Formats: sequence, structure tokens, C-alpha cells
Amino acid sequence: MDIFTLVQLLAKIVFVFAVSLGVIPFLVWFERRGSAWIQGRVGPNRVGPFGLIQPFADVAKFFFKEFWTPEHANKWYYHLGPIFALAAPLAALTIIPFGSFLVIGDQIVNLQIAHIDSGVLFILAFAGLEVYPIIIAGWASNNKYSILGALRGSSQIISYEISMGLALLSMLLVYGTFDLHLMVDWQKQKFFGFLPAWGVFINPIGALIFWISTFAETNRLPFDLPEGDAEIVAGYHLEYGAMKFALFFMAEYVAMIMASALLATLFFGGYHLLPGTGRILNTIVSMNGLSEVAAQNLKALFQFVSLFLKVSFFMVVMIWVRWTFPRFRFDQVMHLGWKILFPLALANVVWMSVVVYLMN
Repeated sequence: MDIFTLVQLLAKIVFVFAVSLGVIPFLVWFERRGSAWIQGRVGPNRVGPFGLIQPFADVAKFFFKEFWTPEHANKWYYHLGPIFALAAPLAALTIIPFGSFLVIGDQIVNLQIAHIDSGVLFILAFAGLEVYPIIIAGWASNNKYSILGALRGSSQIISYEISMGLALLSMLLVYGTFDLHLMVDWQKQKFFGFLPAWGVFINPIGALIFWISTFAETNRLPFDLPEGDAEIVAGYHLEYGAMKFALFFMAEYVAMIMASALLATLFFGGYHLLPGTGRILNTIVSMNGLSEVAAQNLKALFQFVSLFLKVSFFMVVMIWVRWTFPRFRFDQVMHLGWKILFPLALANVVWMSVVVYLMN
């Protein structure tokens, strides 16, 4: 590996991780502020203008709180749980393409940390690992409420992973590849001359199943049974505090970002430019007489902004849903997963197989 390849790889890793972790304080602020708007409350308004600095004050609080470990816990696995929880979604983010490519000198830099032909399988592997920190944390805490939360979480995630996998399979039949870059390129086509060939227009049922499953996979309301503060106090991370709890807290938001980015890539064109932004880009290029290289680099910036806006939209919807819908009962969660989504996802795979066969 030459020095340029190493530098551009490290730069992409730092950029993706910095953006993912850097937006978490603002997401926390928006979630608190958004819940206040929805429920007719004030929300954070003391630390900084409009309470904007409150999340950073919370980070400082986590750093200075006592690092306490329960006497009855299994120490090794107790400390491994939160690290594992954050590492899995961060690793999955390395496969998400956030643009086409940049041109630096005579070098081309693909805007994806790890360009793997079987990228979808890589993401599914790390997404499937998210159940392990829940089990590890619940068992290692040696607390009955933590164990109940771990059992709920493991059964919920495994149940909805099947429907999510079938929804993904229905789109793999359409795209004919496991490469996320090629999936985004496929969606650059046009239907009827104006409608983008996004996966959501081709397979709306698969998109809906996948979207619902992301709520269950990330333990967001109305699927937050593993935590269930009104029933099992705080669930699998009840015995965690200070930075160990902060890692679980960060892991939830990183998992939301990863799930939203994957949803945008599979069903909403990925980094494909939003409608109307292509005209803005062409106007800027023509007015300033930009070279082909400069135009491509500017296009890559627009592509990243487009993906960022799509992911932001799904994150806002997740926050809105949390403060709008009540928590499901556990039997309702299992009923929805096994008796509604699973048969629907299975039927959708059969239907998309017929559609793809007729299209071919």
C-alpha cells in the first residue's frame, strides 16, 4: 500500500467517524427539543442559547462521573458489552458509499471506506452482531431486570432480522449485485423520463418492511422493549453508568445513522442527487467555468449533502415516531414480526421474483 492510498483511507475513516459521532450531541438536543414541542413542554433552554450546549454539558458529566462496577457482575464481559455495542454499527458504516469519487491530482478517491463486492453481506454480518452486546450486558450484569431486557432484546432483534433480510433479498433480485455502489448506479435511471428509479418506487412493500424493521433493530420506540423503563427500569444496561452507559447511548444513535444510511442507499437512491439539485450544480459549473475535475469534486460534495439530507430525514422521523406512538406490548411486537411482517416479506420476495422475471 503506497502512502497516498494509506492517507486517503485514514482520511475517509476519520471523516465518516467524525461526522457520525459529531452529530450525536445535536441529535440528542433535537430529540429533547422535539419531544418538548410534541408534548407541549419547554425542553432544554438553560445551557447556551436554546439549550444548544446542554448535550456537551452531559458529555462532560459522563466523563467525570464515577466509574463504578457492580460487585456481583462478571467483570470482563461487563466491560466488553458497551465497547462491542459501539464497534458493530461503526464497522457497518465503513461499507456505506457517501459519494461517487473525488479527483486529487491524478488519483481517484472512491468515497467509501471499504469497497467490497459483497458489501451487503458485510453490513448484515455486523448488523447481526448488535444482538450480542445486549445479551452480554444483560447476562454479565447479573441483575434480573438486565437479564429480562437481554431476553427481550435478543428475541426481538432475531425476529425482525428475518423480515429485514427478506426485504433486502427482494431488492437483491432487482439489482442483481451485492455491491452498494452498483446499487446506487442502478437507481440513477429514470422511469417515464422523470421518475427516479429508486428502490422505493419499484418495491414499496419491501421498503416499508425494511423501514419498520430498522425501528425494531435499533430498539427505538415503539420497539424499545429491551429497555422498557416503565416495566424493567432500564433493561439490559441498568447496571451501567458514566462512560460505559454513554457508549450504549452513542451506539443507539450510531445504529440509527447506519440503518438510515442503508435504507437511503437501498431504496432512496443513496448519494444520488436529490431532485432539483442537479440543475443547481450545472448552473454553478457553467457560471464559474469549472474544469471537469473541479466539476466532479463539486458533484461529489453535492452527493454527500444529498445522502446527508436523506439520512437526516429518516432520523427526524425516528425521533417523531418515538414521541408520538406508545410502546407496544411484547406479545404485540412478536405478533407483528412473525404473523404480519414475515408472511408479507415472504410473499413480497415471490412477487418481486415474478416482476424481475417478466422485466427481464
